[in-house]
Amino acid sequence: MNFSSSLLENAVNEFAKLPGIGKKTALRLALYLLKKDTAEVDAFAEAIKKMKHEVSLCPRCGNLSDNELCTICKDPARKKRVICVVENIRDVIAIESTHQFSGLYHVLGGIISPLDGVGPDQLNIDSLIARVNEEEIEELIFALSPNIQGDTTIYYISKKLADSPVKITTIARGIAFGGELEYADELTLARSIANRLPIDSYVSGM
Repeated sequence: MNFSSSLLENAVNEFAKLPGIGKKTALRLALYLLKKDTAEVDAFAEAIKKMKHEVSLCPRCGNLSDNELCTICKDPARKKRVICVVENIRDVIAIESTHQFSGLYHVLGGIISPLDGVGPDQLNIDSLIARVNEEEIEELIFALSPNIQGDTTIYYISKKLADSPVKITTIARGIAFGGELEYADELTLARSIANRLPIDSYVSGM
């Protein structure tokens, strides 16, 4: 691409660094912003800047937060004795969109995957174990993507909690094995949570 403006070229190059954005799409986005009012573009830029500088991870659950604790952890209406364990923040958003879960969350930050160099020590597992003990959690619901890595992670954590009285369940297999949780439709995901299974029957074959 030949640009008559180095400033436009720089903007296109920055947009093209985003996932799934090629140079042609980046050019369309940059030209679109050039047509918008200055105030609108300034507001857009300010929102991105504030998000980057002010959004942090909740120290309790690992979800995104604008304050010390996220809005879910601070919500007095949530069930404080039930934790849904997820792989990443996108999964929290997916489950929240179903409006079928009223407990708390714990974001692991990934799943155990030795081939990818991800072991238990690189995930938020120790903090989860601590929460189960310190917060007197009654039920732990695993909502991990149904694949080998997800199953391995569930098995590992359930063994770490073998001596705990906490009830451990996992979402039902409404989601195809090998699928990603965040891409499941809301109805399927809601049913999977509602029809969750005891962990004993789930891991007995492993």
